[in-house]
Amino acid sequence: MHVVWGLLMVTAGALIVAKSEWMLNNFGRIEFFDKYLGSSGGTRLGYKLIGLVAIFFGTLVTTNLIGSFATWVLGPLLKHQL
Repeated sequence: MHVVWGLLMVTAGALIVAKSEWMLNNFGRIEFFDKYLGSSGGTRLGYKLIGLVAIFFGTLVTTNLIGSFATWVLGPLLKHQL
């Protein structure tokens, strides 16, 4: 089942990256992205970054590596507990 969810995430991410102009027209500008990523194209870049993150995590879910990745990222925080 993780393959199906991962492929859905990859597909959604690819659509977000490909259709960032459509996302901008339908959902509007995001002030955070405009402030920190540029004045005119910051929101488009922000949508593309969200899509790339979705593709990355979708690939991890598809290959069933999400647990190993989470352990690697959170390992330094969790090794000091108990």
